[in-house]
Amino acid sequence: MALKESNMLPLGTTAPDFTLPDTVSGQLVHAHQEMNDRISVIMFLCNHCPYVIHVNSQIVALAKEYQEQGVRFLAISSNDVINYPQDGPDLMKTTAQEAGYTFPYLYDETQEVARAYDAACTPDFYVFGPDMKLTYRGRLDSSRPGNDQPLNGADLRRALDALLDDKPAPEPQYPSAGCNIKWKS
Repeated sequence: MALKESNMLPLGTTAPDFTLPDTVSGQLVHAHQEMNDRISVIMFLCNHCPYVIHVNSQIVALAKEYQEQGVRFLAISSNDVINYPQDGPDLMKTTAQEAGYTFPYLYDETQEVARAYDAACTPDFYVFGPDMKLTYRGRLDSSRPGNDQPLNGADLRRALDALLDDKPAPEPQYPSAGCNIKWKS
């Protein structure tokens, strides 16, 4: 398991639009329709990455808490499923159900969405304001498998709380770290 950090898309970037299938509901999700006039969190996840598995429970808890405040969460898996079949859509649905995801888990088969967001690793987090401008990108918190740091979502929570309170995003913003996105050959 090689550790890869996020690329840190420039703050102020407009959320790239996309339409992707939700592996749980079977419906197409249109990003800008979902994100319009809302604070939104876009997360690049996958099923097999030990870094995602490590933070899944905190992602679920944090999403439930902030969804009650109107924040929209969308998770995307962009991994190459030919070489990593455990990240395929059927198993994404199973993972979402078993983990208790309360948000769509979208399949980016072409990997175009991951490229548009300059996503590099799983997990990778992007927070957009109601104007669809990027205000935060980076890590959930400082916890990693085996580093004994608390799993509490502190960094992402600070970013969401700042937006909800109409304050600037916190600084510094640290890159996320995890498994690299499995790009197609």
